[in-house]
Formats: sequence, structure tokens, C-alpha cells
Amino acid sequence: QVQLVESGGGLLQAGGSLRLSCAASGSILSINHMGWYRQAPGKQRELVATITRDGSTNYADSVKGRFTISRDNAINTVYLQSNSLKLEDTAVYYCNAVILKIVSARFESYWGQGTQVTVSA
Repeated sequence: QVQLVESGGGLLQAGGSLRLSCAASGSILSINHMGWYRQAPGKQRELVATITRDGSTNYADSVKGRFTISRDNAINTVYLQSNSLKLEDTAVYYCNAVILKIVSARFESYWGQGTQVTVSA
């Protein structure tokens, strides 16, 4: 069994900063891509940022220059440093990881339960 547990969400004012963390645990042999997605009320889930095992990153245009994704492979954890937050960054943020389990022959995608980020004026 594999679990992704997010932490770090909260309520903050526009212009503030926040750091989200997501730790993967369970019968993990290897983790390929890790990433953050978000879903605002009434909208579809969208990509925020992804990072490969070797550290290559990809960002949504809306967060480039403000958000930074990173990971620590030793502890199976991915981070999202979010700076200069805007009202439109308000959403539930979900962690995603593509994981090869110890007893599996293929990589599968797993999701965390989500953490709320609310930005106020």
C-alpha cells in the first residue's frame, strides 16, 4: 500500500508565502515524476508543477517565477515553495507521484488527499 500525505496548507494574505510538503510512504521501490496540482471551486484540476527524479522541472505559466518545486529522494518527499501568492492561487492543492511498488511490475499514479490553500486580500 502507498500513501501520499500533504501538509502546509492554510489561510494567508496576498503577497505571502507558503511551503507545501508531500511525503510518500509504503511499499515503494522507486518514484518517477512527482508533482503538484490544484483545483479551485468550480474549475477543473490543473497542473501547477512537476519534477522528475533527476530534478528537471515544469511549471504552469501562471506560477512561473513565483513557485518552486523540489524533492528529496532520500525521504520520498516533494515540496512546493509558493511566494507572492495571489487571490487566484486559492485552491485545494494535490500531490501526485508516479510510483513503482515493491511487488509491482509497472509504475502507477497516486494522489494525496489534498490540502487547502486560501489567499485573502
